[in-house]
Formats: sequence, C-alpha cells, structure tokens
Amino acid sequence: MNNRSIVDFIKKYNTYLILVIVVIVCMLISPSFFTITNITNIGRQYAGLTIVSLGMLIVILTGGIDLSVGSIVALGSVTMALSLKSGIGMIPSIIITILIGFGGGIFSGFLVSKLKMPPFIVTLAMMTMARGAAFVISDGSPIKTPKNSIQLLGKSAIFGVPTIVVIAGIFIIMFFFIINYTSFGRIVVAIGSNEKAVHLSGIRVDLNKMAVYAIAGVCSAVGGIIVASRTGIGTPLYGTGMELDAIAACVIGGASLSGGQGSAVKIVVGVLVLALIGNIMNLLSVPSYPQDIIKGIIIIASTLLQTFTSARKNTV
Repeated sequence: MNNRSIVDFIKKYNTYLILVIVVIVCMLISPSFFTITNITNIGRQYAGLTIVSLGMLIVILTGGIDLSVGSIVALGSVTMALSLKSGIGMIPSIIITILIGFGGGIFSGFLVSKLKMPPFIVTLAMMTMARGAAFVISDGSPIKTPKNSIQLLGKSAIFGVPTIVVIAGIFIIMFFFIINYTSFGRIVVAIGSNEKAVHLSGIRVDLNKMAVYAIAGVCSAVGGIIVASRTGIGTPLYGTGMELDAIAACVIGGASLSGGQGSAVKIVVGVLVLALIGNIMNLLSVPSYPQDIIKGIIIIASTLLQTFTSARKNTV
C-alpha cells in the first residue's frame, strides 16, 4: 500500500480509526474495561446523549446549531417526574414531556426561519429559558418519581440488552433512514450545502428549518425521559454541558458545522469515543476536572484529523 492509498484510507475511515484507537488504548490500560457489566453501564449512561446528538446532527446539517438541548433534557426530566407524581400515568406523562420538547424546538425554529435570527442567539436564549423553567416548576429541588414507574424502563432489558439502549438503537435507525433515504433528509442536507439554491427551487426552507429544530427538541425531551428512567428523579441540573458533548460528538463524527455534511452512524461513533474516554478515566479514578482537560485535547485532535483529511479530499 503506497502513501497515497494510506492517506485515502485514513480520509475515508478516520472516524472509525479514532474509535478503534480509543478502544485499543482502553483495553490496554484497564482489564476491567472489556467486561459485560462495564459495556452495559456505558450503554445505559450514554443512550440519552446518543439521542440528543442525533437531534443536534439534523440541525447542524442545515448549518444551524442548538445550544438548548441540555436545558430541554433537564426540563424534560422535571416534567416527566412531575407528571408521574401527579398520577396521570406513564403514557400521558411521556406525551406531555415530548410535546414540551417539541414546543421549545418549534419556537426556536420559528425565530430562526421566520424572523431570520441567528441560531446561536436564539438557542442560547432558549437554553436559559428552558433551564429557568425547569428550576421554577421543580422549585429548584430534585423530584423523585413514584416507585415502579419510569424506573422500570431504565432497569429493564430486551433479550439482555437494556431497554433504553434499544430505544437509542431505534432512533439511530430512524435517523439513518431519514437522512439517507427520504426527501426531507435530502432537503436538510441541501439547505446546509446551498440554502439559496434550495429556496430558488421552490422548496419551503423555513418550514424545513422549523422541522429540524422541532425534531431536536423532541430528541432532547426523550433524552430527559431516559435520564429520569435511569435515576428515578427529575432535576433542573440534568443536561448541564450536554449541548457541548452533542456538538463534540458531531465534530468527532465528521459533521461539518457549516452544514451539508454528516452521518447518523458516524455521530454514534463520536458518542462512543466520548463515552469510552469518560469511562476509562472513571475506571482509573481520574478526577473530573482533569477529565475535562483530557477530553478537550482529544476533541481538538479529532477535529484536526477531520480538518486534515477534508483538506486532502478537496485538493485531490
């Protein structure tokens, strides 16, 4: 294999190579890493982030950004806990929580698409409002869910696979199909590539943009439900920094922040990279603050690799 072939191979599979390298390093560092219990814990812990990252991806594909996802996760967990505590039942509580996420996404999408406000500013404001709403309705305190309610979802398994991991898998399949095999997915990618051309072709760019923010809001609300199912409580502190992890997963997964480029499968790989980094540092009892530094360095290194391979692709 010559140098050109090696570069082309790295260019095509860089995201997967990053994952393989991280897995090998984790296996060499800790004998406790590659065990059923540890792998299951990773799946449970990062199922919510996977779903949130998929919602972030579809926004990024249009050239936008959504900083509110972590706050909507918190609002979703609090809404779910309060609804269950009021005794209205599991299904109605889930529907109400999803509708709140949908409403927050639609509101952000309306401001971005109809009023032409910058996505960064709009979602930054929504991030503040959603977090504030979570604190207000919970009175700033964790809300414990009733016994034998949402916790059953977090503890149950289907053929040995945690149910919340199965749910995340369903979302991955749905997003893969939507992005690659539907007209909506093609329009979303086209908007990120050349929004003006899409508009001139007669497609309603504004409605499609509203839709992607609504989808991101729903994904965040589902993320809140998943988190509440794992812990049995809803709290306004959930989701802090999750928007940054979701963006990092998209970047590691090769999504372009300028829009028009991204893959649902590679974003899942990005989440796995973040999950493995966090997991191995926990196994090694690394304090949380150094973990953030190490994670940041790895994100920068991954981004540099993506930038290098993209530059090679453009010059070949």
